[in-house]
Amino acid sequence: MIRILLLIDHSSKFSRKLLRGMVKYSKDNGPWLFYRLPTYYKNLYGEAGILKLAREWKADAVIAQADLDDIGYLKKLGIPVIIQNYRERSDYFSNLTGDYRGTGEMAARFFIQRRYRNFAFYGSKNVVWSIERAEGYKTEVEKYGGTFYYFESEHLNEEQWGSDHEELDKWLMSLPKPVALFACDDYFALQVSDICKINNILIPEDVALLGVDNDDLICNFSDPSISSIELDVERGGYEAGRLLHKLVLKERTKPYNIIVNPVRIELRQSTEKYNLSNEYIREVVQYIESSFTTPISIDVLIRRVPLSRRNLETKFKNSMGISLYQFILKQRIEYLADLLLANPALSLLELAIRSGFSDCRNLSRTFKKFKGYTPTAYLKKFAKPV
Repeated sequence: MIRILLLIDHSSKFSRKLLRGMVKYSKDNGPWLFYRLPTYYKNLYGEAGILKLAREWKADAVIAQADLDDIGYLKKLGIPVIIQNYRERSDYFSNLTGDYRGTGEMAARFFIQRRYRNFAFYGSKNVVWSIERAEGYKTEVEKYGGTFYYFESEHLNEEQWGSDHEELDKWLMSLPKPVALFACDDYFALQVSDICKINNILIPEDVALLGVDNDDLICNFSDPSISSIELDVERGGYEAGRLLHKLVLKERTKPYNIIVNPVRIELRQSTEKYNLSNEYIREVVQYIESSFTTPISIDVLIRRVPLSRRNLETKFKNSMGISLYQFILKQRIEYLADLLLANPALSLLELAIRSGFSDCRNLSRTFKKFKGYTPTAYLKKFAKPV
Protein backbone atom coordinates (compact mmCIF):
# COMPACT_ATOMS: atom_id res chain seq x y z
CA MET A 1 0.00 0.00 0.00
CA ILE A 2 1.40 3.39 -1.04
CA ARG A 3 1.46 6.13 1.63
CA ILE A 4 1.23 9.76 0.50
CA LEU A 5 2.07 12.63 2.85
CA LEU A 6 0.11 15.79 1.98
CA LEU A 7 1.71 19.11 2.91
CA ILE A 8 -0.91 21.06 1.04
CA ASP A 9 -3.73 23.45 1.77
CA HIS A 10 -7.25 22.10 1.27
CA SER A 11 -9.30 25.27 1.83
CA SER A 12 -9.29 26.64 -1.74
CA LYS A 13 -11.33 25.21 -4.58
CA PHE A 14 -8.12 24.66 -6.55
CA SER A 15 -6.63 22.48 -3.83
CA ARG A 16 -9.83 20.53 -3.27
CA LYS A 17 -10.16 19.73 -6.97
CA LEU A 18 -6.49 18.77 -7.09
CA LEU A 19 -6.91 16.36 -4.18
CA ARG A 20 -10.13 14.99 -5.66
CA GLY A 21 -8.30 14.02 -8.83
CA MET A 22 -5.48 12.43 -6.84
CA VAL A 23 -7.89 10.42 -4.68
CA LYS A 24 -9.67 9.27 -7.84
CA TYR A 25 -6.39 7.92 -9.22
CA SER A 26 -5.67 6.16 -5.93
CA LYS A 27 -9.08 4.45 -6.03
CA ASP A 28 -8.44 3.29 -9.58
CA ASN A 29 -4.92 2.04 -8.83
CA GLY A 30 -4.63 1.68 -5.06
CA PRO A 31 -5.33 1.26 -2.32
CA TRP A 32 -3.37 4.28 -1.12
CA LEU A 33 -3.25 5.98 2.27
CA PHE A 34 -3.18 9.79 2.57
CA TYR A 35 -1.90 11.63 5.63
CA ARG A 36 -2.46 15.38 5.64
CA LEU A 37 -0.50 17.57 8.00
CA PRO A 38 -2.17 20.83 9.08
CA THR A 39 -0.47 24.00 7.88
CA TYR A 40 0.52 24.99 11.43
CA TYR A 41 2.50 21.77 12.00
CA LYS A 42 5.73 23.19 10.63
CA ASN A 43 5.38 26.30 12.82
CA LEU A 44 5.10 24.07 15.87
CA TYR A 45 7.70 21.43 15.11
CA GLY A 46 9.83 22.85 12.30
CA GLU A 47 11.33 21.08 9.34
CA ALA A 48 12.84 18.41 11.58
CA GLY A 49 9.37 17.60 12.92
CA ILE A 50 7.98 17.04 9.44
CA LEU A 51 10.92 14.86 8.44
CA LYS A 52 10.61 12.81 11.65
CA LEU A 53 6.89 12.24 11.15
CA ALA A 54 7.31 11.32 7.47
CA ARG A 55 9.89 8.70 8.37
CA GLU A 56 7.87 7.29 11.28
CA TRP A 57 4.79 7.02 9.08
CA LYS A 58 6.94 5.44 6.33
CA ALA A 59 5.71 7.83 3.66
CA ASP A 60 6.42 6.69 0.09
CA ALA A 61 5.93 10.13 -1.49
CA VAL A 62 5.04 13.74 -0.69
CA ILE A 63 2.78 16.35 -2.29
CA ALA A 64 3.87 19.76 -0.98
CA GLN A 65 2.74 23.31 -1.54
CA ALA A 66 5.59 25.77 -1.98
CA ASP A 67 4.28 29.11 -0.78
CA LEU A 68 6.66 31.28 1.20
CA ASP A 69 8.72 28.44 2.65
CA ASP A 70 11.77 26.70 1.29
CA ILE A 71 10.97 23.09 0.53
CA GLY A 72 14.56 21.99 -0.08
CA TYR A 73 14.63 20.16 3.26
CA LEU A 74 12.35 17.50 1.74
CA LYS A 75 15.34 16.23 -0.25
CA LYS A 76 16.52 14.57 2.95
CA LEU A 77 13.62 12.11 2.79
CA GLY A 78 14.95 10.50 -0.39
CA ILE A 79 11.42 9.80 -1.67
CA PRO A 80 9.44 11.24 -4.62
CA VAL A 81 8.11 14.77 -4.09
CA ILE A 82 5.74 16.80 -6.25
CA ILE A 83 5.62 20.53 -5.63
CA GLN A 84 2.59 22.73 -6.24
CA ASN A 85 4.66 25.73 -7.27
CA TYR A 86 4.08 29.24 -6.07
CA ARG A 87 6.93 31.75 -6.39
CA GLU A 88 8.95 29.63 -8.82
CA ARG A 89 9.23 26.15 -10.28
CA SER A 90 11.54 23.66 -8.63
CA ASP A 91 14.60 22.50 -10.55
CA TYR A 92 14.96 19.46 -8.30
CA PHE A 93 11.45 18.13 -7.66
CA SER A 94 8.60 17.43 -10.06
CA ASN A 95 6.21 20.37 -10.38
CA LEU A 96 2.47 20.62 -10.49
CA THR A 97 2.37 23.76 -12.58
CA GLY A 98 0.19 25.31 -15.26
CA ASP A 99 -0.02 26.84 -18.69
CA TYR A 100 -0.04 30.27 -17.11
CA ARG A 101 0.85 32.15 -20.30
CA GLY A 102 -1.89 30.28 -22.14
CA THR A 103 -4.35 31.36 -19.46
CA GLY A 104 -3.36 35.00 -19.97
CA GLU A 105 -3.68 34.61 -23.73
CA MET A 106 -7.17 33.15 -23.33
CA ALA A 107 -8.20 36.14 -21.20
CA ALA A 108 -6.84 38.61 -23.74
CA ARG A 109 -8.56 36.92 -26.69
CA PHE A 110 -11.82 36.90 -24.77
CA PHE A 111 -11.68 40.66 -24.16
CA ILE A 112 -10.44 41.38 -27.68
CA GLN A 113 -13.52 39.63 -29.03
CA ARG A 114 -15.56 42.05 -26.94
CA ARG A 115 -13.81 44.90 -28.75
CA TYR A 116 -11.96 46.50 -25.85
CA ARG A 117 -9.00 48.76 -26.55
CA ASN A 118 -7.76 49.27 -22.97
CA PHE A 119 -6.52 46.24 -21.03
CA ALA A 120 -5.36 46.00 -17.41
CA PHE A 121 -3.80 43.24 -15.32
CA TYR A 122 -3.81 43.08 -11.53
CA GLY A 123 -1.33 40.55 -10.17
CA SER A 124 0.61 39.26 -7.18
CA LYS A 125 4.26 40.18 -6.67
CA ASN A 126 7.00 37.60 -7.25
CA VAL A 127 4.62 34.72 -7.96
CA VAL A 128 5.27 32.65 -11.07
CA TRP A 129 1.65 31.95 -11.97
CA SER A 130 0.77 35.65 -11.76
CA ILE A 131 3.87 36.83 -13.62
CA GLU A 132 3.36 34.42 -16.50
CA ARG A 133 -0.38 35.08 -16.76
CA ALA A 134 0.47 38.77 -17.09
CA GLU A 135 3.05 37.99 -19.77
CA GLY A 136 0.59 35.94 -21.82
CA TYR A 137 -2.10 38.60 -21.45
CA LYS A 138 0.24 41.44 -22.41
CA THR A 139 1.64 39.59 -25.43
CA GLU A 140 -1.82 39.07 -26.95
CA VAL A 141 -2.90 42.63 -26.15
CA GLU A 142 0.15 44.07 -27.86
CA LYS A 143 -0.37 41.86 -30.92
CA TYR A 144 -3.86 43.32 -31.14
CA GLY A 145 -2.60 46.88 -30.71
CA GLY A 146 -4.36 47.51 -27.40
CA THR A 147 -3.08 49.60 -24.52
CA PHE A 148 -1.81 47.62 -21.52
CA TYR A 149 -1.80 48.70 -17.84
CA TYR A 150 -0.25 46.73 -14.99
CA PHE A 151 -0.40 46.76 -11.21
CA GLU A 152 0.83 44.22 -8.68
CA SER A 153 0.72 43.90 -4.91
CA GLU A 154 1.30 41.39 -2.16
CA HIS A 155 -1.55 39.15 -1.07
CA LEU A 156 -3.69 41.88 0.46
CA ASN A 157 -5.23 41.30 3.86
CA GLU A 158 -8.90 42.26 3.97
CA GLU A 159 -8.62 43.17 7.64
CA GLN A 160 -6.04 45.89 7.10
CA TRP A 161 -6.23 48.77 4.67
CA GLY A 162 -2.56 49.33 3.96
CA SER A 163 -0.57 51.26 1.41
CA ASP A 164 -1.04 48.58 -1.26
CA HIS A 165 -4.82 48.97 -0.99
CA GLU A 166 -4.46 52.72 -1.38
CA GLU A 167 -2.23 52.28 -4.43
CA LEU A 168 -4.66 49.79 -5.95
CA ASP A 169 -7.46 52.28 -5.32
CA LYS A 170 -5.54 55.04 -7.11
CA TRP A 171 -4.62 52.74 -9.99
CA LEU A 172 -8.21 51.65 -10.59
CA MET A 173 -9.38 55.25 -10.51
CA SER A 174 -6.68 56.27 -13.02
CA LEU A 175 -7.45 53.62 -15.63
CA PRO A 176 -9.16 54.82 -18.83
CA LYS A 177 -12.72 53.60 -19.04
CA PRO A 178 -14.02 51.28 -20.30
CA VAL A 179 -11.23 48.84 -19.53
CA ALA A 180 -10.93 45.05 -19.63
CA LEU A 181 -9.30 43.98 -16.35
CA PHE A 182 -7.85 40.51 -15.88
CA ALA A 183 -6.96 39.58 -12.29
CA CYS A 184 -4.40 36.87 -11.53
CA ASP A 185 -7.00 34.85 -9.61
CA ASP A 186 -10.55 35.11 -8.26
CA TYR A 187 -9.49 36.47 -4.88
CA PHE A 188 -7.66 39.36 -6.53
CA ALA A 189 -10.67 39.92 -8.79
CA LEU A 190 -12.87 40.18 -5.70
CA GLN A 191 -10.57 42.88 -4.31
CA VAL A 192 -11.05 44.84 -7.54
CA SER A 193 -14.81 44.41 -7.30
CA ASP A 194 -14.86 45.67 -3.70
CA ILE A 195 -12.78 48.76 -4.48
CA CYS A 196 -14.82 49.53 -7.59
CA LYS A 197 -17.97 49.49 -5.47
CA ILE A 198 -16.45 51.90 -2.94
CA ASN A 199 -15.45 54.31 -5.73
CA ASN A 200 -18.68 54.01 -7.75
CA ILE A 201 -16.82 52.44 -10.67
CA LEU A 202 -19.40 50.39 -12.54
CA ILE A 203 -18.86 46.72 -13.41
CA PRO A 204 -19.10 45.79 -16.27
CA GLU A 205 -19.88 49.22 -17.77
CA ASP A 206 -16.58 50.86 -16.72
CA VAL A 207 -14.53 47.78 -15.81
CA ALA A 208 -15.09 44.34 -17.34
CA LEU A 209 -13.64 41.95 -14.77
CA LEU A 210 -12.26 38.42 -15.21
CA GLY A 211 -10.56 36.13 -12.68
CA VAL A 212 -9.02 32.64 -12.64
CA ASP A 213 -9.94 29.38 -10.83
CA ASN A 214 -13.74 29.65 -11.14
CA ASP A 215 -14.21 29.48 -7.39
CA ASP A 216 -17.99 29.89 -7.41
CA LEU A 217 -18.10 30.96 -3.76
CA ILE A 218 -15.65 33.83 -4.26
CA CYS A 219 -17.08 34.78 -7.67
CA ASN A 220 -20.60 35.05 -6.26
CA PHE A 221 -19.52 37.10 -3.24
CA SER A 222 -19.21 39.94 -5.72
CA ASP A 223 -22.11 42.01 -7.00
CA PRO A 224 -22.10 41.70 -9.95
CA SER A 225 -20.77 38.15 -9.97
CA ILE A 226 -17.31 37.62 -11.45
CA SER A 227 -16.55 35.73 -14.66
CA SER A 228 -13.62 33.36 -14.31
CA ILE A 229 -11.35 31.01 -16.25
CA GLU A 230 -11.82 27.40 -15.23
CA LEU A 231 -8.68 25.27 -15.02
CA ASP A 232 -8.35 21.55 -15.62
CA VAL A 233 -7.28 21.01 -12.01
CA GLU A 234 -8.97 17.69 -11.26
CA ARG A 235 -7.27 16.09 -14.24
CA GLY A 236 -4.02 17.63 -13.02
CA GLY A 237 -4.54 15.89 -9.67
CA TYR A 238 -5.21 12.60 -11.44
CA GLU A 239 -2.01 13.00 -13.47
CA ALA A 240 -0.10 13.87 -10.28
CA GLY A 241 -1.29 10.57 -8.85
CA ARG A 242 -0.15 8.76 -11.97
CA LEU A 243 3.28 10.43 -11.80
CA LEU A 244 3.72 9.61 -8.11
CA HIS A 245 2.82 6.00 -8.82
CA LYS A 246 5.53 5.77 -11.49
CA LEU A 247 8.07 7.48 -9.25
CA VAL A 248 7.33 5.21 -6.31
CA LEU A 249 7.59 2.12 -8.54
CA LYS A 250 10.80 3.61 -10.01
CA GLU A 251 9.32 3.48 -13.51
CA ARG A 252 10.33 7.14 -13.76
CA THR A 253 13.30 8.72 -12.00
CA LYS A 254 13.68 12.23 -13.46
CA PRO A 255 11.58 15.25 -12.37
CA TYR A 256 8.56 15.97 -14.53
CA ASN A 257 6.18 18.92 -14.88
CA ILE A 258 2.44 18.28 -14.80
CA ILE A 259 0.68 21.09 -16.68
CA VAL A 260 -2.79 22.26 -15.63
CA ASN A 261 -4.47 23.83 -18.65
CA PRO A 262 -7.17 26.51 -18.91
CA VAL A 263 -10.38 24.96 -20.22
CA ARG A 264 -13.13 27.53 -20.54
CA ILE A 265 -14.52 30.79 -19.23
CA GLU A 266 -17.50 30.69 -16.89
CA LEU A 267 -19.46 33.76 -17.90
CA ARG A 268 -21.07 35.83 -15.18
CA GLN A 269 -22.30 39.41 -14.93
CA SER A 270 -18.89 41.09 -14.69
CA THR A 271 -18.18 40.59 -18.42
CA GLU A 272 -21.63 40.72 -19.96
CA LYS A 273 -21.01 43.96 -21.88
CA TYR A 274 -19.31 44.53 -25.23
CA ASN A 275 -17.37 47.72 -25.87
CA LEU A 276 -19.59 48.80 -28.78
CA SER A 277 -20.56 52.37 -29.62
CA ASN A 278 -23.24 51.44 -32.17
CA GLU A 279 -26.51 50.83 -30.33
CA TYR A 280 -27.94 48.71 -33.16
CA ILE A 281 -24.98 46.35 -33.15
CA ARG A 282 -25.25 46.09 -29.35
CA GLU A 283 -28.90 45.14 -29.77
CA VAL A 284 -28.07 42.47 -32.35
CA VAL A 285 -25.23 41.02 -30.25
CA GLN A 286 -27.45 40.82 -27.17
CA TYR A 287 -30.18 39.11 -29.16
CA ILE A 288 -27.79 36.54 -30.65
CA GLU A 289 -26.28 35.73 -27.24
CA SER A 290 -29.74 35.08 -25.80
CA SER A 291 -31.10 33.15 -28.82
CA PHE A 292 -28.26 31.32 -30.59
CA THR A 293 -29.63 27.87 -29.69
CA THR A 294 -32.68 28.64 -31.86
CA PRO A 295 -32.74 29.26 -35.63
CA ILE A 296 -31.50 32.81 -36.38
CA SER A 297 -31.82 34.33 -39.83
CA ILE A 298 -30.68 37.69 -41.14
CA ASP A 299 -34.34 38.59 -41.68
CA VAL A 300 -35.01 38.06 -37.96
CA LEU A 301 -32.13 40.38 -37.09
CA ILE A 302 -33.09 43.08 -39.56
CA ARG A 303 -36.56 43.28 -38.00
CA ARG A 304 -34.95 44.22 -34.70
CA VAL A 305 -32.94 47.21 -35.97
CA PRO A 306 -33.54 49.91 -38.64
CA LEU A 307 -30.75 48.72 -40.93
CA SER A 308 -30.72 47.07 -44.33
CA ARG A 309 -29.23 43.61 -44.70
CA ARG A 310 -26.04 44.88 -46.31
CA ASN A 311 -25.74 47.78 -43.87
CA LEU A 312 -26.18 45.46 -40.87
CA GLU A 313 -23.63 42.96 -42.16
CA THR A 314 -21.10 45.71 -42.89
CA LYS A 315 -21.54 47.53 -39.59
CA PHE A 316 -21.43 44.26 -37.65
CA LYS A 317 -18.16 43.17 -39.30
CA ASN A 318 -16.61 46.62 -38.75
CA SER A 319 -17.69 46.71 -35.10
CA MET A 320 -17.01 43.09 -34.11
CA GLY A 321 -14.17 42.13 -36.44
CA ILE A 322 -16.12 39.01 -37.41
CA SER A 323 -19.10 38.32 -39.67
CA LEU A 324 -22.59 37.75 -38.35
CA TYR A 325 -22.48 34.13 -39.46
CA GLN A 326 -19.12 33.49 -37.77
CA PHE A 327 -20.28 35.17 -34.55
CA ILE A 328 -23.39 32.98 -34.35
CA LEU A 329 -21.28 29.92 -35.17
CA LYS A 330 -18.80 30.78 -32.43
CA GLN A 331 -21.55 31.10 -29.80
CA ARG A 332 -22.88 27.69 -30.75
CA ILE A 333 -19.46 26.01 -30.74
CA GLU A 334 -18.57 27.44 -27.32
CA TYR A 335 -21.89 26.25 -25.94
CA LEU A 336 -21.41 22.84 -27.55
CA ALA A 337 -17.96 22.54 -25.95
CA ASP A 338 -19.45 23.18 -22.50
CA LEU A 339 -22.27 20.68 -23.12
CA LEU A 340 -19.76 18.09 -24.31
CA LEU A 341 -17.84 18.19 -21.02
CA ALA A 342 -21.01 18.25 -18.93
CA ASN A 343 -22.77 15.44 -20.87
CA PRO A 344 -20.10 13.12 -22.29
CA ALA A 345 -22.55 10.22 -22.64
CA LEU A 346 -24.81 12.08 -25.10
CA SER A 347 -24.32 11.73 -28.84
CA LEU A 348 -22.72 14.54 -30.82
CA LEU A 349 -25.95 14.90 -32.81
CA GLU A 350 -27.98 15.46 -29.62
CA LEU A 351 -25.47 18.01 -28.31
CA ALA A 352 -25.39 19.75 -31.69
CA ILE A 353 -29.17 20.11 -31.78
CA ARG A 354 -29.18 21.52 -28.23
CA SER A 355 -26.53 24.04 -29.34
CA GLY A 356 -28.56 25.33 -32.29
CA PHE A 357 -27.11 23.24 -35.13
CA SER A 358 -29.58 21.59 -37.49
CA ASP A 359 -27.21 18.72 -38.41
CA CYS A 360 -23.68 17.42 -37.83
CA ARG A 361 -22.24 17.80 -41.31
CA ASN A 362 -18.73 19.25 -41.08
CA LEU A 363 -19.29 19.85 -37.36
CA SER A 364 -16.05 18.16 -36.26
CA ARG A 365 -14.05 20.31 -38.68
CA THR A 366 -15.83 23.48 -37.54
CA PHE A 367 -15.33 22.56 -33.89
CA LYS A 368 -11.62 22.00 -34.46
CA LYS A 369 -11.32 25.37 -36.22
CA PHE A 370 -12.63 27.19 -33.14
CA LYS A 371 -11.33 24.98 -30.31
CA GLY A 372 -8.17 23.45 -31.77
CA TYR A 373 -9.42 19.88 -31.24
CA THR A 374 -12.07 17.62 -32.72
CA PRO A 375 -14.99 17.00 -30.32
CA THR A 376 -13.60 13.54 -29.48
CA ALA A 377 -10.09 14.85 -28.81
CA TYR A 378 -11.47 17.81 -26.82
CA LEU A 379 -13.47 15.49 -24.59
CA LYS A 380 -10.50 13.18 -24.10
CA LYS A 381 -8.24 16.06 -23.10
CA PHE A 382 -10.55 18.07 -20.86
CA ALA A 383 -13.19 15.71 -19.46
CA LYS A 384 -13.01 15.12 -15.72
CA PRO A 385 -11.71 11.69 -14.64
CA VAL A 386 -14.61 9.32 -13.93
